[in-house]
Amino acid sequence: MKLNTYLDATYLKTPEDSGLSENETTQNVIELIEDAIVDNYKLVMIRNNYITLAKEMLSKANSKVQVGTVIDFPFGNGGLELKLKEAQNAIDLGADDLDFVVDYHAFKNGEIDKVSEEILEGTKLGLSNHKVVKWIIEAAALSDKEIIQLTTLIKRIVISNFKEKDYENVFVKSSTGFFKTPNGEPNGATIHSIILMLENATPLPVKAAGGVRTTQEAIDMIKLGVKRIGTSSQKAILFGQTGNSNY
Repeated sequence: MKLNTYLDATYLKTPEDSGLSENETTQNVIELIEDAIVDNYKLVMIRNNYITLAKEMLSKANSKVQVGTVIDFPFGNGGLELKLKEAQNAIDLGADDLDFVVDYHAFKNGEIDKVSEEILEGTKLGLSNHKVVKWIIEAAALSDKEIIQLTTLIKRIVISNFKEKDYENVFVKSSTGFFKTPNGEPNGATIHSIILMLENATPLPVKAAGGVRTTQEAIDMIKLGVKRIGTSSQKAILFGQTGNSNY
């Protein structure tokens, strides 16, 4: 099992999130990209203002590592126009993967038509530009019933509107990694939530993100059937250590 080929190595903290300077944040992103080149991760997942830097570094190194970014992150409530604008900007900059945050607040409030339109139009924009699209449902904010319902909604929209060859390029993803849970409870990729997603996403693939920090946790997720793992503990996973990040 080549763990590196499953890993979306991630750095999404802004200077405000981390308390670091702009230069320190940029240096963290550079180190992530350098590690990705050496360890050949599937992808680096970064904020859109670092896409150009990442593409330049990867191209110079003749690396096949891809570049992903997040859309309407981390709350997903910016509306359809914002989602499409951010996605188009990421496409123009050369991103390979677009990880959209579903408006899970609207979903929980029963605004199914609004959520459905965003999923349809965001997926259409991504696929029409030959990008991989992932929909982050923020599993920790949902009940088991809501995880099943939202995962099923994404699947139905994709199956109803796109070709079978496109299914492998539209993921259901567990978490932003930024959701604040009570009492330090897991905020994303629990075995329980991932099983619910896998059972209801098929034939769409699932990305486990939020809390995968060790080699064994990554292996367990892959054995369950996930196709990608979003993590900022990529080196710990590869080298048998334990990461100290929630993402």
